[in-house]
Amino acid sequence: MSTPATAPTHGPSGDVPIAARARALTKAYGSGETAVRALDGVDVDIARGRFTAVMGPSGSGKSTLMHCLAGLDTVSAGRVWLGDTEITGLRDRELTRLRRDRIGFMFQAFNLLPTLTAAENITLPMDIAGRRPDREWVERVIDTLGLRDRLRHRPAQLSGGQQQRVACARALASRPELIFADEPTGNLDSRAGAEVLGFLREAVDGLGQTVVMVTHDPGAAAHSDLVLYLADGRIVDVMPDPTAQAVLERMRLFAGSGDLRRDGRAREGAPGDRDPGARPRAGHPPGHPDHDDRAPGPGRES
Repeated sequence: MSTPATAPTHGPSGDVPIAARARALTKAYGSGETAVRALDGVDVDIARGRFTAVMGPSGSGKSTLMHCLAGLDTVSAGRVWLGDTEITGLRDRELTRLRRDRIGFMFQAFNLLPTLTAAENITLPMDIAGRRPDREWVERVIDTLGLRDRLRHRPAQLSGGQQQRVACARALASRPELIFADEPTGNLDSRAGAEVLGFLREAVDGLGQTVVMVTHDPGAAAHSDLVLYLADGRIVDVMPDPTAQAVLERMRLFAGSGDLRRDGRAREGAPGDRDPGARPRAGHPPGHPDHDDRAPGPGRES
């Protein structure tokens, strides 16, 4: 199942259209002896019209990869493209316009404005940009996500699942080329989480969108078309057509962030039979975005 470390790229093969890609993508924090490579020469293609999940142990570089592909973070080396547009090297204003017009975002915290109704939150990015929404498309998104009877409600009047559905609709409303979802079910109960994952699946199958989701949940990853596994800042495995059980078994091989070799195989003595839900070991210094002050050593989800 493991993809050889010498493979030039990770992701779809053949003539599948590409929504985003990266070559030799490297992101380092700090300098000298304290430098930490969150990403280490990653080559990846994200297929258009597909649902891709990104998984890996804490500190493996999952969120960093997403942030670099989305233009939310600068890269230390390498190149990133959205469609045919290279985003590495773009000025801040150009990046802001690109993110606003071509990328949708979903976050664990929903990020809805409490003073606005659901309808106003959905169209907010386009309103800020001075763009007129495609009403037919927006209405289709609203109906797909089952929000028709909640449009006049403010976030405080909505359940967690309903709030995340509004966030999903906001990400879809501008018909972006690519949607990034960072742990979108992390603050939801199992029922609400399953609903949101179903809506993301429908966004791909019914609305033709492209979704990249960072998650630690095997059940969530099972909704995707392809799972990319990261360890030590590199993609070490690819799983097409995942199931929750297959993902869980794969994750057991790297329950700790230091328990994989560069080729993705477990190191001798690696605790592959540990509880996959246990907090992994990690090694990010204070100041690194993945540092976690709650644990004896840094190790928050990355």
